[in-house]
Parts: sequence; structure tokens; C-alpha cells
Amino acid sequence: MGKIAIVYWSGTGNTEAMANFVAEGAGGQADLFTPGEFSADLISSYSALAFGCPSMGAEQLEEAEFEPMFEAVKPRLSGKTIGLFGSYGWGDGEWMRTWAEDCEGAGCNLVSEPVICNEAPDDAAAESCRALGSALAAV
Repeated sequence: MGKIAIVYWSGTGNTEAMANFVAEGAGGQADLFTPGEFSADLISSYSALAFGCPSMGAEQLEEAEFEPMFEAVKPRLSGKTIGLFGSYGWGDGEWMRTWAEDCEGAGCNLVSEPVICNEAPDDAAAESCRALGSALAAV
């Protein structure tokens, strides 16, 4: 089992709850970070990473903190195994599909389908987050 980094931004607490479920699934093998705490220099310390961000505005990543951090670390993610998760309150998940395609285009290996939930995570979303954490910790 490898060590994973879970980097998330949460405005209402829904994506933070998802991050905590991912950490539970990792079985103590995870470190939680907010965008301000994480940098590209930390990537080599982890065998896998999970990134979580809710849909904002017109189905996009949060622009003030999360997106700048992610764009800064993205060049160092090629060949790394990652997982994506987030919540939304409107739309159909387009932001997550776009984000996953961007990550694949950057050479990331997605460990599974991204985990998304509408508003607060229900039992099914919580279990999907735990499964994501478990899959990442197994890398």
C-alpha cells in the first residue's frame, strides 16, 4: 500500500465530506491538503493522489484557489495515478467529464471513474469515495 495525497477545495462542506470518505477508504494511508497547502514539490512523496473540487459557476473548477493550484501541479502529474471527486448542485456533471479528459490528456492515469454526487454525499457516494481511497492506496 502506498501513501496518497488528497487535495480538495470545499465551499459548503460537501466536497470536504467526500475527501474524508476517500481518506477512510485509504485506511490511514492518506494526507489531506487544501489547495493552499499543496504544491508540485510534494507530488514525488506520494504514490497516488486524489483531487476533489465541486462544480462552480458554469460547471467549472473553483477559480480562485483550486484551479490555479491544479494548473501548477498538472505538469508533474504525467504518469501518476490519480482519482477525481466532487459535488455539484446543478448541471449534469460536465465539469467532471471535462476535468477527467484534461487529466488524461496530461498523461495522468485515472484509477477509476470520477466520483460525483449531487449536494451532500449520500450512502452510495460515501461508499464510492471509500472505494476510490482504497484503490488509490493499493497503488
